[in-house]
Amino acid sequence: MNGKTECRACLVCKKNYPLKNMIPMGTVRKVITEVIAQDYPDWSVQDYICQTDLTQYRMQYVQSILRSEQGEVSNLEYEVLNSMQQHDLISKNVEDKLEQQWTFGERLADKIATFGGSWAFLICFSAFLAVWILVNTVVMVKHPADPYPFILLNLMLSCLAAIQAPIIMMSQNRQEAKDRMRSENDYQVNLKAELEIRHLHEKIDHLLMHQWDRLAKIQEIQLDLLSEMSKKKQ
Repeated sequence: MNGKTECRACLVCKKNYPLKNMIPMGTVRKVITEVIAQDYPDWSVQDYICQTDLTQYRMQYVQSILRSEQGEVSNLEYEVLNSMQQHDLISKNVEDKLEQQWTFGERLADKIATFGGSWAFLICFSAFLAVWILVNTVVMVKHPADPYPFILLNLMLSCLAAIQAPIIMMSQNRQEAKDRMRSENDYQVNLKAELEIRHLHEKIDHLLMHQWDRLAKIQEIQLDLLSEMSKKKQ
């Protein structure tokens, strides 16, 4: 007691203030008392704290929330980068893998089929036919090696067609295997991208939930301050 005004000592600054200006520790929010307990672990619900020190601890708590939020964002970014570094890339060069699987004959068939479907083959083949016909009709007109109707030439063309058909089929089979491996590789890449996006969405949702909880706590502290200010005005 001090005259007619009852006073209490502040837990923090140890100064005496009128009881009406003091806040009982039992009415302070738990999150704030946890911060105060770091400096004053022996506090009790019978203790009192002045408005100035309580405001400082409230600001300290809000600042700690903001710092932890910034740190959590950084940790999230680091976790994503770390997960990307630890996992091997799924996308692969299909051509390199195929080159290790195919035999020499299959590679040769692929090259022959590629040449057979080019303008170079068409020009060379047309030139060969023209030379063959000219030689057997003009140059060697008396004793041609393959007189008209060019039976030997027809035989060679038939053999060429018979050989070229399976070569083209082998090349098509190889191209089909390439397309199948490309589709499997694309599927794996798309699946990994989908899982990574889903994983990031879950982390963002988790982060937003934490931010919402922090904002709710900050709003509660703001409401306490507004309530105390309105009481002082009254």
